[in-house]
Amino acid sequence: MGRNLPTKFRLTKRTVEALDAPLRRERIVWDATLKGFGVRISSTGRRTYFVYARARSGRQIKEKVGVHGAITVDRAREIAEHLLGKIASGDDPAEDRQNAKAAEVQRRNAPTIADLAAQYLAAHAELKKRPISVRDDRSMLKSVVIPRLGWKRVAEIQHADVEALHGSLSVTPYRANRTLALLSKMFDLAIKWRIRADNPAKGVQRYQEHKRERYLRPDELSRLAAVLSGHPNRASANAIRLLLLTGARRSEVLSATWAQFDLEAGVWTKPSASTKQKTEHRVPLSEAARRLLVEIKEASDQGALPSPYVFPNRDGDGPLTDIKRFWEIVRSSADIGDVRMHDLRHTFASLLASAGSSLPVIGQLLGHTQPATTARYAHLFDDPLREATAAVAAKLEEFTKPASTPAASAAERQ
Repeated sequence: MGRNLPTKFRLTKRTVEALDAPLRRERIVWDATLKGFGVRISSTGRRTYFVYARARSGRQIKEKVGVHGAITVDRAREIAEHLLGKIASGDDPAEDRQNAKAAEVQRRNAPTIADLAAQYLAAHAELKKRPISVRDDRSMLKSVVIPRLGWKRVAEIQHADVEALHGSLSVTPYRANRTLALLSKMFDLAIKWRIRADNPAKGVQRYQEHKRERYLRPDELSRLAAVLSGHPNRASANAIRLLLLTGARRSEVLSATWAQFDLEAGVWTKPSASTKQKTEHRVPLSEAARRLLVEIKEASDQGALPSPYVFPNRDGDGPLTDIKRFWEIVRSSADIGDVRMHDLRHTFASLLASAGSSLPVIGQLLGHTQPATTARYAHLFDDPLREATAAVAAKLEEFTKPASTPAASAAERQ
């Protein structure tokens, strides 16, 4: 029966299954009701539905629809009608597949957040930020950003992804906000580098931060001084002592070089590269701070290879990079467990205020460029101001006290 069937008739389940397989190569039978729709029978008996048409460009298009058995004739005809309609409208399924494949390859090769992080560090942070800021960025990227978003494509990150990451850090609002700021900067650069068109970190609500102001009490200062004076790690102990005596930032002290100090005049000139404000900061040293530095210098000069750094690392080829572990041990020994190293700077400011220094003087010594930054220490003047107002009130009471009459004086004497 199959060999006597014409090569063009309405394809149905019965007629397709009745087709005999050719002895070699293949046999094609066209559907009589849908132009361009046919079935191909191989020598093994496999029956495959397909469509054939010409694109508007003139290119011949032959698309597989499905295999008989895995798909019915009626379903094959529906798919064929859809494909033929798209081709007639100007589509080219083969070209669409190529474009889709190319788009997928491009997507797979598109930079991930991990790639953007590496580019951010190399092309921005390491060139324009202070070493301690670069270390903080690396820490946030390694511990927070990369583990959660590193594998995702930069172009595919949504606002909700950034919001979820920020929300997961709610117990540490300061760190959450710093991470958000880092991501926002990275996405701004991604726009500049044409990796994506928008910044998904924009609009994420930052947590409210409450600046902690912790000052060492006199008894705490005494215990800390006692621990530092007897500690065998003289370099780290002296770094802490210099922090207390100058109110400088940790990064400024650890990166300090002897070239920055005029020990005869007692002046420390911090270069712009080491200050937070990125401006040179010249600050006079107290006699105690100058004496400490002279002692450190004399001990340093006795070494085989004197280092240009005030606090060199063990190898002597660079500065101390961190003393966090040392500080944890020291504050535990001194029983000041909740004090951070940055609180030593606050303590310096409080001692200045108690000694009668004004806010502008405190700001100059701390290296503040904005008066509003120093204004956080204004409450330190409450006690001396209260004493001043009490003195005024006493004078006013003395001047405004009603004068005593003779009769009243006699009554008072009785």
